[in-house]
Amino acid sequence: MSLKIRNLDFRFENSLAKVIANRNYPEIRLAGLSVGPLEEGNEYEVYYWIAHELAESGIVHFREDDSLDATKLYKIQWKERVQVPGQISELPEDFYPKLRRYLATLKEQMTKQPEKMQEYEKAKQVACDIVNSRLKKIVTLSSGPAQTDQILHKFTSEERLIYERLCKIVNEGRTQITEYENEG
Repeated sequence: MSLKIRNLDFRFENSLAKVIANRNYPEIRLAGLSVGPLEEGNEYEVYYWIAHELAESGIVHFREDDSLDATKLYKIQWKERVQVPGQISELPEDFYPKLRRYLATLKEQMTKQPEKMQEYEKAKQVACDIVNSRLKKIVTLSSGPAQTDQILHKFTSEERLIYERLCKIVNEGRTQITEYENEG
């Protein structure tokens, strides 16, 4: 399972991200890739891993609607809480990779700025609440009848992996409990 999650994370790192140039910057050439030249204020689409490095260097910043922050996290938590029992809200497909990176960034900031500890702890608590709420729903959905595409498309890739694995375990368990095999 962790290998599959790492593969999804690798796919995210190599997906395109939208960034805005903070300043003019000449073309950058990397083994077979080139980025730029960049003009201040213009939007560009580059691989996430490149965007992250450029952002770390202060050359670009992620588009606001492409990043995760505390406000968006609270909105997701609220949306998940108000769902009718048995229903699950739709998350962006890249929610969990962005969540992991957001928490890692806060944790790193906390080491340099101790006052960030409370922000990190609160974000971690909200993230755990979202994950636990969704996992409970996934467990319930996986133990019932097969779900429709309408429900399944609300799952992220990570959640689909969990759902499929749980369905398999539940179905195997049902079979083993209800079937009698005479071994004698």
